[in-house]
Amino acid sequence: MSVRVQVILDERESARFKSQALKESKSLSAWLRDAGRKMLDANRQWQKLTDQESLRKFFQQTNEREKGIEPSWEAHKRIILDGFQGGGTL
Repeated sequence: MSVRVQVILDERESARFKSQALKESKSLSAWLRDAGRKMLDANRQWQKLTDQESLRKFFQQTNEREKGIEPSWEAHKRIILDGFQGGGTL
């Protein structure tokens, strides 16, 4: 059984979603369904880090998403120590 769902979008969002749906040769409805499924799959994958493959995929996705270079451990320690000694405020 199908259920109709109403989604409220502003005009700019609606235009962007429709444009992307057309680029993928999909109806707006199909595109929104696929986007929702992708979000559910992504959330499900983040919760399952129980084997080597899911852990490898997690780190691969994280590396692709994050920009820049991770500071060295010495730089982290220096920042922590400076904050502790300086009595910084929150």
